Amino acid sequence: MSVRKGGRTRRNLATPEEVAEYLGVAEATLRQWRWLRKGPDFGTVGRHIRYDWDDVETYWAKQKQQCGGAA
Repeated sequence: MSVRKGGRTRRNLATPEEVAEYLGVAEATLRQWRWLRKGPDFGTVGRHIRYDWDDVETYWAKQKQQCGGAA
């Protein structure tokens, strides 16, 4: 879901459940990554963990391995 504010469209912050589904990992894995200071950057809103989708996508882009055609 997106929110339009000041002429810009912003996506909502992601919950751990949404990020886990997107990355195909368990929520427990995200919890462990936070404890180990690995994985995508996150923040808290009160006691609630939230992820910025841009950070999640940046994390994923860094994890991808380039395969193929090197001669």
